[in-house]
Amino acid sequence: MTTPARDALVAVATLLAPDVPEVATRAAAAHDDPDAYVSEHADRLDNRGIDEPFPLLAWIALVDSLDDHGLLAEVDWKEAPGEIAGQLRVLRSAPAADELWTSLAASELPTYEFLETAGERLLGTGTALAVLDIESDCYPLVLLPAARADELVTSAKTAGFAAEVFGR
Repeated sequence: MTTPARDALVAVATLLAPDVPEVATRAAAAHDDPDAYVSEHADRLDNRGIDEPFPLLAWIALVDSLDDHGLLAEVDWKEAPGEIAGQLRVLRSAPAADELWTSLAASELPTYEFLETAGERLLGTGTALAVLDIESDCYPLVLLPAARADELVTSAKTAGFAAEVFGR
């Protein structure tokens, strides 16, 4: 059954993984039948302490599926800049900007400030750095075309979730 929230969730998945339809399928499955999703993905969800459906389940499904396909880096709130830059650099959606990644890795900024700085610099390459908020102490980070950043934020909100673009 299609709803504006489901359609927006699928739109986010399609935006972030345009060539991997399984990402949208998985997020939609968690939205459509949360009980079945929890049962089918119990091992993966157990790593997050999830053992029953809850309001963020479809968003978590999206995050996990993006991660499985090399399109998301999940970093701790107090991660070292070099580690964050390293994880972002290897994403399938990352720009090939070696100098940018090297300079970011060398910074000594606290995580949030680093993400703001990285986001600002990435915008100069036509890439947006965004976080998919899962109400945790980590940052699930994605990279997408900068021209579509507002679409991500709006679609996430319509789906009932939150995404924030860094550096603007």
